[in-house]
Amino acid sequence: MSVDHRRPVPLAKAYRLINHGPTVLVSAAHEGKRNVMAAAWAMALDFEPPKVSVVLDKSTWTRRLLEASGSFVLNVPARGQVDLVQTVGSSSGQTLDEAGRDKFDAYGIATFPGAQVPAPLVEGCVAWLECRLLPEPHIQERYDLFLGEVVAAWADARVFSDGRWHFEGHDDLRTLHHVAGGHYLVIGEGVGGKELPLKG
Repeated sequence: MSVDHRRPVPLAKAYRLINHGPTVLVSAAHEGKRNVMAAAWAMALDFEPPKVSVVLDKSTWTRRLLEASGSFVLNVPARGQVDLVQTVGSSSGQTLDEAGRDKFDAYGIATFPGAQVPAPLVEGCVAWLECRLLPEPHIQERYDLFLGEVVAAWADARVFSDGRWHFEGHDDLRTLHHVAGGHYLVIGEGVGGKELPLKG
């Protein structure tokens, strides 16, 4: 995707970018080091100010960079990036760092800079949430749970506009949902709902 399709999303609507439970790519950077990893456990927490949560294991290099920098990005990848998601989710950023490389260079992952945080935004995704870490040492240490305030949000206007996802006609831009063992589902057809009438 060209960044020409990227449009800002009002922060009050930012939660809608991940409210449907997609797998995300978490990117972080600190003092010239950077990394990206896949995470299936991320969710919206609040509207105003918008807040998100993500689970990051203690062993991950991204977590260390996130804690050091105090910021991160939730990138929402699309169906066309499934191999990239699987690769960054099963490779070690720390091992590459020890060899003087990072996942972006090693796998040719294109990025562009964000507006508010130093972490790179992954090109080709359909949404991006730039986040400031809300430090909660107890839950970070005990539950590996990290909270962030969304300070800038973006989406691909071909599939998200007016606060709504609309994937029809853009199958390769549908979001991914990790099941287990390298198996993913893609978001399906949208349906509208209405309230049931009271009985009696």
